[in-house]
Amino acid sequence: MRTRKTPRTKYHSYNDGETLAPWRESLNTVVFGSETPMGKAFDVVLSISIVLSVIVIMLESVEAFQTRHAQALNIIEWFFTLLFTLEYGLRLISVRRPWQYFKSFFGLVDLVSVLPSYLILLFPGAQPMLAIRILRLLRVFRILKLSAYMDEAEIMMMALNKSLRKIMVFLYAVLMLVVVFGSLVYVVESREAGFTSIPRSVYWAIVTLTTVGYGDISPQTPLGQLLASTIMIMGYGIIAVPTGIYSAELIRTHSKEKVRNDACPGCGRTGHDFDAGFCKYCGHELEH
Repeated sequence: MRTRKTPRTKYHSYNDGETLAPWRESLNTVVFGSETPMGKAFDVVLSISIVLSVIVIMLESVEAFQTRHAQALNIIEWFFTLLFTLEYGLRLISVRRPWQYFKSFFGLVDLVSVLPSYLILLFPGAQPMLAIRILRLLRVFRILKLSAYMDEAEIMMMALNKSLRKIMVFLYAVLMLVVVFGSLVYVVESREAGFTSIPRSVYWAIVTLTTVGYGDISPQTPLGQLLASTIMIMGYGIIAVPTGIYSAELIRTHSKEKVRNDACPGCGRTGHDFDAGFCKYCGHELEH
């Protein structure tokens, strides 16, 4: 039987296989595609729903708001739960390899986003509240569903991976600095000032170097204050280093990844050059 890949901005193997019934193919294009008006509308509505549902979960954790609007929050939460349950069911129905989708990252995220609300119903009131809180916390992971609509995140992750080694060397140098400065301050300052051990002094050095400055402990002697001033000045220069490394790598990666995200009408694959007129996989003419 003829096989087909659904046009998508990102290719997934669980959506590759035998052609489904016409109504399931149409549903597949809407649910997993983003090139059609219906597919774009589906993605937009789903993304907005995810953000709103996470906001509702956060509001539930505010005691004053929860006490005043408990019933409304519960109704809204169940609305989103039923909505995401429907979406999960539609994906399982329309995908060509349901079991493979079920085991995939996005499949597990979709499941975790709806499962806790139903599991909470199984816990009687006498159960420890900690268990219920853990289940409610899992609903926050709905925000991970947004990663399916962030193709640019892949470029950012590639740049981070390529710059990781340089950043690790930088962090190693920073670690040596805070250990040295922390040890020096431990020797210079008195125990009454809060520098009771080298680890605590290293903690102070980290807080100072990052320009956070909690103020829970601070040097009292002139020499200690001189060391603190040196760390503060170094902190302003050091903070910009990893940002510069990552930004440079991001620019290089982005320049290499200048490809079109629209899928080939023939095979559904993406990744073509911006000026390409034909698909580099099947030779089908690309739309402009």
